[in-house]
Amino acid sequence: MLKILAIIPARGGSKRIPDKNIKSFLGKEIISYPIQALKSVKRVTKIIVSTDSEKIKKVAEKYNCLVPYMRSEKNSDDFATTFDVISEVIDKESDVYDYICCVYPTSVFTTPEILNEAIDRLISNKQASSICSVLEYSHPIQRSLKNKSGFLVSNNPENYNCRSQDLEVNYHDAGQFYIFKPYSALNEAKLITKKCIPYIIKPNHAQDIDTHNDWTLAELKYTLKNNKPML
Repeated sequence: MLKILAIIPARGGSKRIPDKNIKSFLGKEIISYPIQALKSVKRVTKIIVSTDSEKIKKVAEKYNCLVPYMRSEKNSDDFATTFDVISEVIDKESDVYDYICCVYPTSVFTTPEILNEAIDRLISNKQASSICSVLEYSHPIQRSLKNKSGFLVSNNPENYNCRSQDLEVNYHDAGQFYIFKPYSALNEAKLITKKCIPYIIKPNHAQDIDTHNDWTLAELKYTLKNNKPML
């Protein structure tokens, strides 16, 4: 039987949105959404919240989520990466897991159905070592522009007059979840491994939450997606 460890990295030091990871999102602490989604994924063996905040620890435990140890000081500053945090948790765990599932605390659009499908895809692909949530760029990056001495310049002039449908589709990290084989990620020191397959997210099922305007937009998207009344 496969063993899957789920980790929610939730630092307490958000500056632009204070206490972002436990701020109320449509009436519930935002971190409760990924916790409850993971609890509905039967193949997830254990769920851990990695945090440096006693307030986040208290909220996580309110939703019966484990916070077995506090994050180290080294991995609690602005320079610590998600990989650093995940690596620390793996190192502290005595059990060996077949897969690690990292879900960000603001991933309100990540459902049990999405996670189950992503796990299925990764397990069934014998060459892959990870899967990552991604979004398609809304405009071809081959036609991107830069500001050079006050004037717009094409980064790829040879592609500027190409039709969008003739250009290769590109993706960027959706910032929702990563699922990976631990030894591959640890060996490569990154969560998006060399053999990472994409899980493509619909544009209206994702929203970066870095500002208060982002937060409002995320609530609107979530409300429309789930036909829930705004509070």
